[in-house]
Amino acid sequence: MTDIQAQQPGAGGKKFSLVIHGGAGTILKKNMTPEKEKAYQQALNDALQAGYKILNSGGSALDAVEATVRVLEDCPLFNAGKGAVFTNEGKNELDASIMNGKNLAAGSVASVTTIRNPITAARAVMERSQHVMMVGAGAEKFAKQQGLEIVDPSYFYTEERWQGLLKVRAEDPDSVALDHGNKTKTTGMLKQPENRDYKYGTVGAVAVDMQGNLAAATSTGGMTNKKFGRIGDAPIIGAGTYADNNTVAVSCTGWGEFFIRLSVAKTISDLMEYKNFTVKQATDELIHKKVPALGGDGGLIAVDKNGNIAMPFNTEGMYRGYIKQDGKPVIAIYKD
Repeated sequence: MTDIQAQQPGAGGKKFSLVIHGGAGTILKKNMTPEKEKAYQQALNDALQAGYKILNSGGSALDAVEATVRVLEDCPLFNAGKGAVFTNEGKNELDASIMNGKNLAAGSVASVTTIRNPITAARAVMERSQHVMMVGAGAEKFAKQQGLEIVDPSYFYTEERWQGLLKVRAEDPDSVALDHGNKTKTTGMLKQPENRDYKYGTVGAVAVDMQGNLAAATSTGGMTNKKFGRIGDAPIIGAGTYADNNTVAVSCTGWGEFFIRLSVAKTISDLMEYKNFTVKQATDELIHKKVPALGGDGGLIAVDKNGNIAMPFNTEGMYRGYIKQDGKPVIAIYKD
C-alpha cells in the first residue's frame, strides 16, 4: 500500500485527503503483541479522526495537520511529545516543523524540553514571528510568551523510553538508536543490526483540504542516546517537511542525516514541478533509490494537489494511515 489514487468527490462535490505516519523501522508482526498492535491502530485512528473532523467541516489543511500531530504527540506510543526518547544526558529533546502550501510559510522548533506540543510551537513561530526556526531556550521563551502550554521536563518521562536508553548504554555506550529502529556508531562507523526494541518513530501528517490547500507537519523526539545536540531532518524545512500548493505536501521519517543530505521533501516537490513526476514516481525515486544508495533508510507520506497519496518506505514497516472524504480510515503497520 504505497500509492492510493484519489477518490471522486463525494456528495458535496468537495474532496480532501489526510495521511499520517508514526515512524518507519524494524516493525515486524512476529514481535508485536495483539494488545500493542491494537493500541497502535487505535492511536492512529484517533489521530486521523481529529484531522478528518476539521477537513470534513471545510476546515484548513493547516489546522488538520496540526490537530492530527498533537494527538500523536500526546500518545506515549510514538517518539514525539509524551513518547519522546531520551538523549545521552537523560533528557527529552523535541523537534517539530510545519508548512503551509498556500504561501510557503513555515515554522519549526528544535531541542525544546518544556513545550507540551512542539508542533503548535512550530506553527507559532511561522505565524507570530518573522522567523522560520527557533531552538532551545529561545524557542521555549517564545512559546511561553505566546501562551502555549509549558510543562516540567518530567512530563515527557515514560518508563519504556528510559529503559530503552539504559539498554542502548548497556549494549554499546558509543552508539545511538535511530528514530526508526537501527543504530549507528558516533565514530562514523555505521552498523545496522536488527534492533527490534528500538522501533521508535517520528510522527507526521499531510493534507489537502476542500479549497485545494496543502499542508505538512512533522514532530519527533530524535534518537535514543544522542549526543552533542544532534538534530535530524524533522524540524528542517525541505528535508523532513515541505508543502507547496503547486505540487505536494511531504512528511518524512527515517535516518535523518540522509534525508537532510538529499533535501528529500523539497526534492520530491521539485521532481513533480520540473520533471512532471507523479507523486508515486517522485517518492519512489527518493525512498527506493536515492536514500538507500547513500546507505540510509526510512519512509515518508505525501499527498499531491489532486489528493493522490503515497506512503513508501524501505524498512520492515511504517505506522501509517489515511482518510478521505468518505470517512473510512485505512491503517497499516507492516509491509504489504
